[in-house]
Amino acid sequence: MVSPLGRDLAIDLGSVSTQIHARGRGIVLNEPTAVARSPETGRAVRFGAQAVCCGDTCWPVRGGMPGDPELARLLIRHFVHRVHKFTRPRLVMALPDGCSPIVARTLGDLAYEADARGVVLVPHALAVALGAGVALDEPAGAMVVDIGPGLTRIAVLAGGDVVTAASAGVGGDDMNRAIARLVEHRHGILISESEAEAVKRDAGTAWKPLHRQVLVHGHDPETGCERVVTVPVHDLYEATRQPVDAIVRAAARAVEHCPPELAADLGERGATLAGGGSLLRGLARRLRTALAIPVRRADQPVETVALGLARYVDRRWPGRTP
Repeated sequence: MVSPLGRDLAIDLGSVSTQIHARGRGIVLNEPTAVARSPETGRAVRFGAQAVCCGDTCWPVRGGMPGDPELARLLIRHFVHRVHKFTRPRLVMALPDGCSPIVARTLGDLAYEADARGVVLVPHALAVALGAGVALDEPAGAMVVDIGPGLTRIAVLAGGDVVTAASAGVGGDDMNRAIARLVEHRHGILISESEAEAVKRDAGTAWKPLHRQVLVHGHDPETGCERVVTVPVHDLYEATRQPVDAIVRAAARAVEHCPPELAADLGERGATLAGGGSLLRGLARRLRTALAIPVRRADQPVETVALGLARYVDRRWPGRTP
């Protein structure tokens, strides 16, 4: 058994969920980035999955950065203590691309205040690339597209550095809302965000013909009963066209700002998709057609950042348990 003493923890602090990867154990925590306050005192009383069931639930992280620093500190500290009870670990966290030194210092201070004994901040695009298995030691350019809940981050990397970056203010949640609107309009039933997410994944994870259908469980407001309908995958494809087009335009901007030699590299090495939004069926094909470059999805798109942060530790301190 690997000793827990002094182990690094890689933390993917997302707006919706937080994942923690422990060296030697893999991903040991995957819970909502949620905090519940006491209605009487206003103090934080529950965290993660337990907080989601409460009425006064807060989501203290936005775009990879704390929107509410105090609640974010308490949340990180709670999660760290759950997976690493005996000593103060070193935390490895993703730093949003293009953020200012002040923002980076804020994130580092937050980690120290959450009882970390050390903090390593890794550029978000670098974490995505490492987690997706993109070769970073080569001077040739490669693109990563990380589709989060409400934000898509795009970067072109070469030689281990971010050369150019772009973003689109849409993500997986926008796709889910588009799916929910389609189901309500076509079938007259209401579906939750979690059901829309399940439909998106069901439609997109398996290789099957585009004309196939998926089952959708929803609430019929007229009868008050649950109803199950079938929705063609092609309809989901069309419903999500608007957020996908926004991602395509942002990726095109990133390519336009690349040096010509790196843009040429992308014609061979292409782009890698990550994040929960990348599970939408047909997304890789849409980007491939629009950008005229190869596009693939990471093997573990939802866990890509956490895995990349862990691999950064292995690259920087191979075989060492700090």
